[in-house]
Amino acid sequence: MRTLYICRHAKSSWADPGQADHDRPLNERGKANAPFMAQRFKERGLPVDLLVSSTAVRARATADAYAAALGATVVERFDPATPRPQMLIEPRLYHPTVQTIEQLANALPAAAVEVMFFGHNPGFTEVVHWFTGEDIGNMPTSGIARITFAVDDWAAVARGNGHLDWLDHPKRHT
Repeated sequence: MRTLYICRHAKSSWADPGQADHDRPLNERGKANAPFMAQRFKERGLPVDLLVSSTAVRARATADAYAAALGATVVERFDPATPRPQMLIEPRLYHPTVQTIEQLANALPAAAVEVMFFGHNPGFTEVVHWFTGEDIGNMPTSGIARITFAVDDWAAVARGNGHLDWLDHPKRHT
C-alpha cells in the first residue's frame, strides 16, 4: 500500500502586482490556514515519511507549516536511515502537469511509503481525478486529499488505480 497526499498551497497574496508568480507569499488568511491544516493533519495521527514541495514561496511556506507540525527536517536527498519525516524541495512541482506529478510519484523512493506533495492548481485538482477518477471540483487553497494505492511500488502508481480516502480544507471547519 502507498499513500500520496496532494496538498494545495494556502491562500497567497496578490498585493504586489509586479511580483513574479513564483515569489508570491501567503496572505494573512494563508498564514492562518497553513498551520491550522497542518495541526488538523497532525491530530489525525497518520504517518508521513516524506514531504515534497514546489519551489514557489507560497507552496514552500505551506509545506514548512506541515514540516513544523510533523517535526520534518529539510534534506537534499531522502535517506531511509534518517528519522522521518523528511522534506525535499522539487522544482518540477511548480505548476506541473498530471503527467509530471505521476512521473514524480513513480520515482519516489521505495522506503517512503506515505508521501505529501505541496503545489498548485490546476495540476493538483486534475491529478486527484487522474489517479482516482473522482471529480472534486476545484481543490481549495490549503486543501489536502489523501489517495491510497493498493500497490507495493511507486512505479505501479498510475491513472485510475488510486482511491480517494478523503479531502479536507479549512472551510470544512468554519
